[in-house]
Amino acid sequence: MFKTILLPTDGSELAVKATEAAIRFAQVHGARIVSVCVAQPFPFVPATDNAVVPDADVFETQIAATAKAHINKIEIACATAGVPFEGIVVSSHTPYKEIVAAAEKYNCDIILMASHGRSGLSKLFLGSETQKVLAHTTLPVLVLR
Repeated sequence: MFKTILLPTDGSELAVKATEAAIRFAQVHGARIVSVCVAQPFPFVPATDNAVVPDADVFETQIAATAKAHINKIEIACATAGVPFEGIVVSSHTPYKEIVAAAEKYNCDIILMASHGRSGLSKLFLGSETQKVLAHTTLPVLVLR
């Protein structure tokens, strides 16, 4: 039933647990894993010429390298478990859109992702990429806590 699993990752502890579950899920279903890590571009544009800001190119290079490292860890875990794997890194200010787009592009049957379980005001103001994915995809989404 599930032949291609999309596994979004941000490298967090919960994402590592989701990776372990996704690998077991893939083994049971004889599926492959496509993992996506969204590197968010430099978030700040100075409004004045006198502003002192970090170097955006250095920031984006480091973020992309970190995202690639997260994907590499999943690739190694999948190879060890004998699970076919494809990893992608994309750059975007809207991770949920990239996750939904990757699921469509790679013909995924399910999205398996971690939930950070925010509550209270942080949930209200920050929202949740998981919640946004749930709202914008028609695929089944397995949320792990």
